Amino acid sequence: MGIFGALSTAVSGLRAQSLALEHISDNIANSQTTAFKRAETTFEEIVSESDPTIARSGVVLAGSRSTNSIQGDIQNSQVNTHMAINGQGLFIVEQPIGVTDGSPVFNGESLYTRRGDFELDREGFLVNGAGYFLKGLPIDTVTGNVSGTLPQIIQIRNDFLPARASTEIEYRANLAALPLTANYSAAVPNSELLTAAPFTTDPTTAGTGTVRADEASLFLDRTIAGGAITLFDAGGAPVNVQLRWGKIDSVANGGADTWNLFYLSDSTATGATTQWQNVGQDYVFDAAGQLNPALPSVTITGLSVDGFNLGNVNIIHGQAGLSQFADPSGTAQVTAISQNGFASGELSSLSISDEGRIVGFFSNGQSVDQAEVTLASFNAVGLLRKLDGGAFGATRESGAALLNASGRIIAQALEGSNADVADEFTKLIVTQQAYSANTRIVSTADEMLQEALNMVR
Repeated sequence: MGIFGALSTAVSGLRAQSLALEHISDNIANSQTTAFKRAETTFEEIVSESDPTIARSGVVLAGSRSTNSIQGDIQNSQVNTHMAINGQGLFIVEQPIGVTDGSPVFNGESLYTRRGDFELDREGFLVNGAGYFLKGLPIDTVTGNVSGTLPQIIQIRNDFLPARASTEIEYRANLAALPLTANYSAAVPNSELLTAAPFTTDPTTAGTGTVRADEASLFLDRTIAGGAITLFDAGGAPVNVQLRWGKIDSVANGGADTWNLFYLSDSTATGATTQWQNVGQDYVFDAAGQLNPALPSVTITGLSVDGFNLGNVNIIHGQAGLSQFADPSGTAQVTAISQNGFASGELSSLSISDEGRIVGFFSNGQSVDQAEVTLASFNAVGLLRKLDGGAFGATRESGAALLNASGRIIAQALEGSNADVADEFTKLIVTQQAYSANTRIVSTADEMLQEALNMVR
């Protein structure tokens, strides 16, 4: 190696260390950037001749190695739509190419990012802090199933959620074996039973039994409360349905323990007008306190309350939802009562579920899945093309995107930068020393060359 060879090698070293310094400064500057992936510097020796018997000078080349597969720390966030990926995968996003009539225009090219600080813009798009629009799979809001296979830009619309009429009531309860009604007296046998005697018409006639308004007090004294629930008609109007139980027969009376269920059909009824209606089903219990025969469900045909027609409504008891066990309270202990209808509502907020679904919460208390966030992976994630704002583009070397990556989406969280300031400053010290060493070679070679030139004087 001659003097000029030493100069050439030293200059290549200066260039290589300058690139390393550039990477270090970029990493430090982005140590607080969401989901930033640091760049590592690689050094490669280039030898001028491959003959191993002759010592030849070489140069050093510096390159960049990505750390796309190295995850940053996951940090909590207070924003419902922020997301982080724990494990493998990237969000699929797209960047608009322009604006038409105030709305963004896209060209269909998918990009990829780990930056999950997505928030709703004024048009319902989920956009991250770098201006990239989130893509995912649409969901049928009625069935809750994914309705597509190709990710598309997610847009959440502020449409009202239509009302749904109540068609089912889930009802579970234990009916006290001895109902302590207002009419009950321990000295009077069978006084706990609801019988036809004091009424104009028999309320215990299955399917047609009714109670007049002017006889309602007699009915209330001979039955126990069974709870109340609000149902909704087809237009979303709330309808309060009150239930009562009447025991109409017992083993002590020579029959079987039998109950009837009633509902308040007209709360404003007067005189001879019907106020309470028999559901139309005999509930018969055996000695063990279980229904015999079993009644998993009972249908109320043409349920109408205070002029609101709810149609046919199924009361779901399940296999053992109703029982008749001894209870000193003498009441109906309702353990579950719910229904499947709701009023219309408007979108009030969004959140991300553990399954990676975007869930809309409505003013009527309902929650509906709006879209599913799909994660992409690559066979060679380190060979993606790096773009502004923490985004990446697919390349021939990286391969095509593979959907449904194994990573898990964490809601209300963000991935931090994977650049460590302490580590970068350590690299900075080493790089500075290497740069200084190369400058010393240049100055030494310059002195040697000067001495050689002085020989001719």
